[in-house]
Amino acid sequence: MTCCQILFRKSFLGCFDKLVEENGSSPQGSRQARGSRKSVRSPLQTLYATDPMDPSPLHLMHQARRELLQDACRSHTHKRRVLIPDDLKHVIVDDQHGLLYCYVPKVACTNWKRVLLVLTGESGGLHDPLQIPANEAHAPGRLRALSEYSAPEINRRLRAYLKFLFVREPFERLVSAYRNKFTRSYNTAFHRRYGTRIIRKHRHEPRPEALERGDDVSFTEFVRYLVDPSTRREEPFNEHWERAHALCHPCLIGYDVVGKYETLHEDADYVLRLAGVDDHVTFPSTAGSARTTGDMAADFFKNINPELQKKLYDLYSMDFLLFNYSTPAYLQLT
Repeated sequence: MTCCQILFRKSFLGCFDKLVEENGSSPQGSRQARGSRKSVRSPLQTLYATDPMDPSPLHLMHQARRELLQDACRSHTHKRRVLIPDDLKHVIVDDQHGLLYCYVPKVACTNWKRVLLVLTGESGGLHDPLQIPANEAHAPGRLRALSEYSAPEINRRLRAYLKFLFVREPFERLVSAYRNKFTRSYNTAFHRRYGTRIIRKHRHEPRPEALERGDDVSFTEFVRYLVDPSTRREEPFNEHWERAHALCHPCLIGYDVVGKYETLHEDADYVLRLAGVDDHVTFPSTAGSARTTGDMAADFFKNINPELQKKLYDLYSMDFLLFNYSTPAYLQLT
């Protein structure tokens, strides 16, 4: 029994320990997934069984990402804390294929949920992930979260399953969240829930209709809302702009694969190959025309004064550090 297993059973503490070998008795769900893995090895075994004398460039890249993340965690987190079940609400379980996926909104999580619905047999008979409507992919209860299991069951899956997440350049993700939630007319729920609150607190002499509708929040007002200390005292950040490290806790959970939005399809194919299902399901291609790019993010930051830029960077600095993203050149931090 590992130290991780003992501590997690008592207090839900995560750790970096990874077992390369398994005894083959991983927990299975009662429902059968469509198709089966090509290999009898679990995805975790497949990852760590790669011949160290002949690794592929892709394998080396992912090994380097794991090591960089672990080094960053050791350098920038000095106090280990207890990992509680609430921390695992974003970790989706696929028992049939031995996968744990921590989803980060605005990092292709809709398509990953679609893929997992197909793999777990919860797609309603649909074989093409893109045939699954986005609202159904996000519907509660379709996919199970790790937080729903008992402590011993959580511990067993953390030890035996391939754990992966996908991250994105933090400010591109933030601008993408702003564009989607505050500039699209159909997102009235976000306008009423967050827009009205932002306008009330961060706009000088707002018009009555703006206070009622909340549908014209500027990016500067959004940034002021984020860096205002009272915002998080009143309630947690919405998942669409919460920091990736706060959603997935990479310094408490030893992720085996750190995928990136910038290499989305290459990394997604890598995970599906490890799971032995790459001939069964294909990660969906996405249209690039509406994607938030670095140049687009730079345009949004042009009207943000240096003081606010510094406060916002400090707020998201751990995501930059842990996932090895450079400080954007367009920022005025000095």
